[in-house]
Amino acid sequence: MRKPAIRHGDWVVVCDGRKALILENTGDEKFPILHARESHDHPDASTHEQGAAPPGRSFQSVGTRRSAVSQTDWHDESERAFLKDLAHRLNSAVAAGQTGALTMIAPPRALGMIRPAYSPALRRAIVQEIDKDLVKSPIYEVERLVTSAA
Repeated sequence: MRKPAIRHGDWVVVCDGRKALILENTGDEKFPILHARESHDHPDASTHEQGAAPPGRSFQSVGTRRSAVSQTDWHDESERAFLKDLAHRLNSAVAAGQTGALTMIAPPRALGMIRPAYSPALRRAIVQEIDKDLVKSPIYEVERLVTSAA
């Protein structure tokens, strides 16, 4: 079984929680040529710059029992916000007709974070999702992956 073909003008989105590349196919289905259309970087500040409050305490309404509240993972929240912003960018691109089909390439964790932010139109436009971390790979590696047989 072959992977869905990437037609001329289709987008390939390669992302993780800190960086996203939006690539456009300027070639054809058989020989795609991916060119960078947009690049989005998310600066990842150190934990003490993102939040400095110690974990909280929870007290029972009756009695003297109390328990600790887990500490917020600020890096995780930052990645989630970045991916949500990326999804909004893709939603607006599909709604504006900038692309008709997308291929998403991201690590499984990032795919799980971005999926809830997809609009119904964006869900229909996504022809395939590939769960690999290729954000630091050169574009020719991405081209090779999307043209190889499944």
